[in-house]
Amino acid sequence: MASDKDPSKQSPQDLDDFGQKLKKARESEETRRLWKSNVNKAPNSALGVAFRVSVELVSAVAVGFAIGWGFDQLLDTSPWSMVVFIFLGFGAGVMNVYRMAVGMNNAIGYSEKDDASQADKVEETPEEGIDRRG
Repeated sequence: MASDKDPSKQSPQDLDDFGQKLKKARESEETRRLWKSNVNKAPNSALGVAFRVSVELVSAVAVGFAIGWGFDQLLDTSPWSMVVFIFLGFGAGVMNVYRMAVGMNNAIGYSEKDDASQADKVEETPEEGIDRRG
């Protein structure tokens, strides 16, 4: 008596279903790969850049405001903590915008090291038989 799991005895309907599932899985994998390759690219439009700059600045100031307000409520120092943290938030927002502008063609706002600084480094390989453990 043959086993029901024998691949040579599968019906064509089962093989068609398997083929459809395989095709769907390959398409979703291709979509995922394309999405991952586009994640670290700079925005293509000026509107995208302007939106990101405004979000960076506004969110940093809002977080600074919230932290300062919270400290003012806890410490009863109204409005001094809020003023200090608004300025700190603004500074953080400007720093994030600067990082984004410098690394516009690199991964999410940070620049890569240039080749000139990499050329100065000389890789040393330890000689065989020498113990360098101090």
